[in-house]
Amino acid sequence: MKIVIIGGGPCGLGAAWRAEEVRRQGNTQIDWTLVESAPDAGGLARTVVDENGFLWDMGGHVIFSHYAYFSRLLDHLLPGADDWNLKIREAWVWMRGTFIPYPLQQNLHRLPKNEIVSCIDGLLENDRRRGQFSKPTNFSEWMEQSFGKGLCETFMRPYNFKVWAYSADKMNVEWMGERVATVNVSKVIQNVILGKDELGWGPNNTFRFPMRGGTGAIWNRLAEVLPQDKFQYKKKVTKIDVQQKLITYEDNSTETYDAIVSTMPMDYLCTIIEGTKKFSHSELVEKSKQFRYSSSHIIGFGMEGQPPEHLISKCWLYFPEDDCPFYRATVFSNYSPYHVPKPGEQWSLMCEVAESPEKPVDVKNIIAIAEQGLRNTKLIDDNTKIASRFHVRLEYGYPTPFFGRDQLCTPLFEEFESYNIFSRGRFGSWKYEVSNQDHSMMLGVEAIDRIVFGTEELTLKYPDLVNAKRDNVGRIPFIDDEQSKTAQ
Repeated sequence: MKIVIIGGGPCGLGAAWRAEEVRRQGNTQIDWTLVESAPDAGGLARTVVDENGFLWDMGGHVIFSHYAYFSRLLDHLLPGADDWNLKIREAWVWMRGTFIPYPLQQNLHRLPKNEIVSCIDGLLENDRRRGQFSKPTNFSEWMEQSFGKGLCETFMRPYNFKVWAYSADKMNVEWMGERVATVNVSKVIQNVILGKDELGWGPNNTFRFPMRGGTGAIWNRLAEVLPQDKFQYKKKVTKIDVQQKLITYEDNSTETYDAIVSTMPMDYLCTIIEGTKKFSHSELVEKSKQFRYSSSHIIGFGMEGQPPEHLISKCWLYFPEDDCPFYRATVFSNYSPYHVPKPGEQWSLMCEVAESPEKPVDVKNIIAIAEQGLRNTKLIDDNTKIASRFHVRLEYGYPTPFFGRDQLCTPLFEEFESYNIFSRGRFGSWKYEVSNQDHSMMLGVEAIDRIVFGTEELTLKYPDLVNAKRDNVGRIPFIDDEQSKTAQ
């Protein structure tokens, strides 16, 4: 069986790893190849070094694992005790001229008193009306039923628009799971009365990060340990003929296949597939226009000296207000001292700005606008010496869980899979709820298992189940042939 893996990000590399693992465990009839349009591996999880030597991830990535398989693979790829930096997450919200611990709803006592009253009033009103609510049909309704009008007006609506670049009424309610902190009203009121901070909510309140090379170090290493003759870089797919089982590339070369694991954005995949029985090519092109996503601007600032006292232990910061263009900033030098060219003498901030047709961005001036935003939010001041400025625009940043997403995607999945084409990964599956690095890699692993063994894909089909707890069993990835036999 010849499996062509399209895309060298976490999902594609996970598929390649599992295909090679299956082959080494004795299924020698499995043959695989990986094609990637970029000159190297990593996809949206790559790390770049700017002209001044500062490292930048393509977004605020951290390592949190729902899978023992994923965790063991990381330990195999970066086995040294000094390969990782273990971090306790400190997340804060900047608003009303101060930093408030995340999640905001558990720390309302830091808000102005009139807003505290409004937020609590909304929560209590929701409690009184709890049995009267109908099932929410979109994210906007879900927010109001969960948090009340006060919290929605104060934080949830403005922040989520900055993140998603789409209004909440255009988003579905299937994606949240562990992604949005819900409310314990009694605890909220207790914290207000006692003036007590509550920190550390969430699935990733502790995380580890590569000590050297940024997030990209993981995926570069995974690509390095796989057979190099299986990789083809700078190969962009321009057509897939499902009747002839033929892939055509931008350089006019072609390749046959028995199965495909595609990590290309699903909207693009729709435009290049030909020959399906259920959908004509023109129908697929029309469906491709219904997908919604946000583009990401990654803006980095490398500074001389040490971070200010109030940022020394912070990890990432949220910004719901209009005093800055970014919705999140990461104190990236806190993840590893080696993210700067002169450890101990420099530090760095990485900002993220979302863009969509509903939320345009002044691209030409975004660096200057973001820099002023850093000053407005007290992250830097006029005495801060900036040694490096970095900006990259990622056309595909995050897949929007838009209203009607599943109704659009499910028939497409079914039709493509009937021709042994499995669209997976952050933009291949178009499921934000399973788009972290661990999810993406396991989507690739599980796709191979389905192709070869016919097993069910848990991550794709049951996101809530996967996200509910860590997998403490997992499968042991191969290290070499002998150890693989022992593991069996």
